Amino acid sequence: MGARKRLRAEQLKENKKSIAIAHLNNSGISPRKMRLVADLIRGVEVNKALNILQFNGKVASTSLGKLLRSAIANWETKNEGSDISQEKLVVSRVEVGGGTMLKRIQPAPQGRAHRIRKRSNHVTIVVDGTK
Repeated sequence: MGARKRLRAEQLKENKKSIAIAHLNNSGISPRKMRLVADLIRGVEVNKALNILQFNGKVASTSLGKLLRSAIANWETKNEGSDISQEKLVVSRVEVGGGTMLKRIQPAPQGRAHRIRKRSNHVTIVVDGTK
């Protein structure tokens, strides 16, 4: 490996050390409802985001709160020597995508049937720490 390539690889490794990622797959809440809560915490400092989620009345806020705590724990594992109170952890990215859909049948009048789509979602939270 050349010198420039090695330096670039070391830079990328250091950049990855400051971020932590947590995933939640096949959550039983529809993506639209999850995005309403995810928009509240995107770009917010971690402690403030936890408070927002704790006092929000929506069901999606409980699963997002657990996921955010998981991302914080992942960051602490990556940066064992760092103190979390000195770092400024920010929720840099929250992605909510559609997951699998359970299709059910609702009986309708005159022998017909309507399709019920029970939606699920995938959520990814990225926490970024800067001094």
